[in-house]
Amino acid sequence: MAPKIERIAEIPQLVLGEGPHWDPESQSLLFVDILEKTAYKFIPSTGYLSKVVFDKPISVIIPVRGKKDQYLVTLQRDIAIINWDGKSEKPSKIEVLAEVDVGTENRINDGKCDPRGRFFGGSMGPEPEVGHFTLEAGSFYSYAKGKLEKHAEKIGISNGLTWNPALKKMYYIDSLAYTIDSFDYDIETGKISNRTPFFSSKNVGIEGIFDGMTIDKDGNLWVAIFNGSKVIKVDPTKPDTLLQQIDIPAKQVTSVAWGGIDLDILYVISASMTIDGEVLSPPNHGALYRVSGLGTKGLPMAPFEL
Repeated sequence: MAPKIERIAEIPQLVLGEGPHWDPESQSLLFVDILEKTAYKFIPSTGYLSKVVFDKPISVIIPVRGKKDQYLVTLQRDIAIINWDGKSEKPSKIEVLAEVDVGTENRINDGKCDPRGRFFGGSMGPEPEVGHFTLEAGSFYSYAKGKLEKHAEKIGISNGLTWNPALKKMYYIDSLAYTIDSFDYDIETGKISNRTPFFSSKNVGIEGIFDGMTIDKDGNLWVAIFNGSKVIKVDPTKPDTLLQQIDIPAKQVTSVAWGGIDLDILYVISASMTIDGEVLSPPNHGALYRVSGLGTKGLPMAPFEL
């Protein structure tokens, strides 16, 4: 049976939709429009949509464990905590915890928390023109218990990351490397080691670049393909093993996240940036999609541990 793909009509056209995070406590999907400096909260059961607007690009919004109306956000190069009631268009408080890539024009592009609540994320260099990137200007880092730690440099576009169900591996994407990589992961310490590419777009003939990523309960990866109009399913235990491709009616597919009561809905978010003069019109481009009938389900996304 083919999966069912639905565009969610309540969502306005996004310029650079990114960072979907399913919050099980509120049964809501959090996501951002980086270039519009806006974060959204969407409650599928009611169709309720709210937004909060900032004065810097926002790329991540993750609830803080045990703290009502508090969220970890990334604003340009800052990692911060905000207070937001989920309704107002401005946060009531912003507290900066750390800044990455100090003295540069970089911005944080993507990030998630491991199951212990440590934040991992990465940056990218400036874009002289939209869609044209500064090479090897970014970094990859973690922030936990007041400590910022850099794990890698010379990153093109730090993008999707996730952990396997056994918490022994962390999977990571630098979009401009055209590979998906694995790290050995120590859940007790948060240490990563032995970075190894295992899936190459060139080897399997995938057009476009790897963007956001999530994992299912079976340990398979689901990866958004920017400029490729699809999501792919990958077996990370076998090199260059492509299991499935799902066509999405948006060219710039940016990220994915499992949601719903049973975590069996794959939310797929997209962008509508004008690159090299190509205008991507609504409603399909820059939309949020709901994909069902995939025969598996996801793992809970972790909140941030303050």
